[in-house]
Amino acid sequence: MGDSLARTQGGKDKPAACDPTPGPLSGRVALVTGGAQGLGAALCRDLSEAGATVIAGDVREGKAQELAQGLRAEGFSVEGRALDVGDPASVGAAFKDIIAHHGHCDILVNNAGTDLTISVEEMPIDEWQRIIGVNLTGPFLAAKAVLPHMRRQGRGHIVNIVSTAAKRAWPNASAYHASKWGLLGLSHALHVEARPLNIKVTAVISGGLRPPFLLDRFPDIDQATLQDPANVARTVRFVLSQPAETVIPEIMVLPMRETSWP
Repeated sequence: MGDSLARTQGGKDKPAACDPTPGPLSGRVALVTGGAQGLGAALCRDLSEAGATVIAGDVREGKAQELAQGLRAEGFSVEGRALDVGDPASVGAAFKDIIAHHGHCDILVNNAGTDLTISVEEMPIDEWQRIIGVNLTGPFLAAKAVLPHMRRQGRGHIVNIVSTAAKRAWPNASAYHASKWGLLGLSHALHVEARPLNIKVTAVISGGLRPPFLLDRFPDIDQATLQDPANVARTVRFVLSQPAETVIPEIMVLPMRETSWP
């Protein structure tokens, strides 16, 4: 599937037909949290290109709908919806709607994340709780909500987008580090619990991304040391495309000129 155009008999352009060859994720339904922009948007595109039906969930519903509309115009199966990963009711409603509409949910990508560049001394308690709520409690709530569905269908895959912030530290990112170290631990705990149920869990540790929030916060960063979010999305597709008998519990993907940036 690409941007090429085909001609109708009336001479008008229309999107070229999708490649009829089934993709490696054909028939699967995937929820990507934080799917409206950055890595989330790259994940939605890559997984839909691989044949999955993708739901882009985001607190910015308008942006999620805009992304979905654009990808549908290219011939992909993508939906946008409001999703606040820190709200148990919002998370529960999302999976209830997905199961009711599609009958199953095969893939959960916990991608939503947030941060605040500030010292421990200056960190407001409510901001600490907000960051932990999105980055750590959110994946817990989503996994807790989807696991019963995956257990009943006898399969599923949860991918947690972590960060090199779970492997090393830099100043003024205490809540981010705490949440990502916690998410890596949660991911391995889920792997141990879900594996006997034929449910796979993978932590994808990403370093040096070029999402908008990083460039907004650090405008002087050397972009040559960062990597395209699409590269990480391809790694997630690779993880999801493994044979049924194989699981990758943890994988790290870094730019060639990796630095100490997240």
